[in-house]
Amino acid sequence: MQGELDGEIFMTPLSKKIITTLAYYDVMDYPMTAFEVWKYLISDHETASSEQEKIKLLDIIKELKDEELRKKIDQYRGYYFLKGRQGLVIQRIERNKIAEKKFKTTRRVVRLLRFVPYVRMVAATGTLAMKNTQRKSDLDLLVVLKHNHIFTGRTLVTLATHLLGVRRYGDKIRNRICLNFFITDKSPEINIKDLFSSSEYYFIWPMVGYEVFQEFQRTNDWIGGFRENYTPEESANLKLTEETDLSRFVKSIGEMIFSFKFIENWLKGWQTERIMKDPRTHLPGAMVMADDNVLIFLPKPQGPVVYGRFKEKLAAVEKGII
Repeated sequence: MQGELDGEIFMTPLSKKIITTLAYYDVMDYPMTAFEVWKYLISDHETASSEQEKIKLLDIIKELKDEELRKKIDQYRGYYFLKGRQGLVIQRIERNKIAEKKFKTTRRVVRLLRFVPYVRMVAATGTLAMKNTQRKSDLDLLVVLKHNHIFTGRTLVTLATHLLGVRRYGDKIRNRICLNFFITDKSPEINIKDLFSSSEYYFIWPMVGYEVFQEFQRTNDWIGGFRENYTPEESANLKLTEETDLSRFVKSIGEMIFSFKFIENWLKGWQTERIMKDPRTHLPGAMVMADDNVLIFLPKPQGPVVYGRFKEKLAAVEKGII
């Protein structure tokens, strides 16, 4: 397992997993409750529990009191974090309040996106889903579109958010909708399967299209390879916006209007050409994909950056610097 603790730290295997998890989220300035440590616990792949031996929340609560572990971590107001990082707690509480306000903005937008042709699911991701946003943060959304209409759907969603004055572009970032990840309802599997993505898509908050979200979770059960206690959500959250008869009717009319294959083919050619000409597409490490199943535009993906900082943080813990 990448980042496994060994050698210098004499802890139980569970304590090592807890330290690994706290170190990973420390990089994101995210202290964790005991429940969150349990839910998002990072697996080491070698000693991962079987289905019959899942780690229980009570196991985590007891382990957080371990004397050796407490030499490396601290607790304040119900949150656990690496030694010397108590300031993150007040910051997280403040960011949670900011995120709740941003969720209200996002939900107003999503209520309108229900009416956009080919939209099957919209979900919050990134720091918004973690409720760890700054005031200047944008609003990251994952959009699932109808199969065979991804380019038309993306165009209509982009146009809708632009007309609403909430699309992120240029230096317009704060409280703007970031549309950089589209997939289809027939291909909901996330192509990037790493530690960062396992966190990103475990924290995800569905905001419309709950049945599609359930299929998304089933398809992306690879997350369980990185997360010891990965369990798909079994009930809708309070931020979910339901489809209505009116939204379905308006959407169906729009889908009849834009159903001609030549529209999708033309938009595919136009968008693909623009994406390939964009200098950001060719930045070192850029993650850009554009085909009939997925549209990703991440010129500066955060996964490698976060993982690099995580390894440094974990090494510091091993050496006793933290």
